[in-house]
Amino acid sequence: MTGVEYERLAALGLQLPPLRPKAGNYVGWVRAGDLLFLSGQGADGFTGRVGDTLTRDEAYQAARSCGLNLLAQIHDATGGLGAVRQVVQVRGFVTCTADFTEIPQVVNGASDLFLAVFGERGPHARTAIGVQNLPLGFAVEVDMTVQLG
Repeated sequence: MTGVEYERLAALGLQLPPLRPKAGNYVGWVRAGDLLFLSGQGADGFTGRVGDTLTRDEAYQAARSCGLNLLAQIHDATGGLGAVRQVVQVRGFVTCTADFTEIPQVVNGASDLFLAVFGERGPHARTAIGVQNLPLGFAVEVDMTVQLG
């Protein structure tokens, strides 16, 4: 794996993980024209409810791990992270207590990663939502859409 994006990952002490097994009847990504739609990714090792069994900082790390899983999906779909012209949209879902309101700060774990890896191609539209439950007990799930170029 070569390219500035992989160098940036290495500088952060990170590398792409293997693809996560699917939890249902879907595919990890779908390409439509120059858009790549990526299915939601959880993060192994981060289960529970933010504001109860997990802290905001732990959930931030979970969102970052979700982001790494999404980068692995991009690599699978395109053969390289350099194919990304622009990160278009990111949606983050956080399993949290009813009184936990720092959901955007949790989802920053993924957004900060995308900005660090893609530089000027990383700013994106975003939604951050608190939820009651996520598949497999995940604390955080993130999906995204990127433009290829």
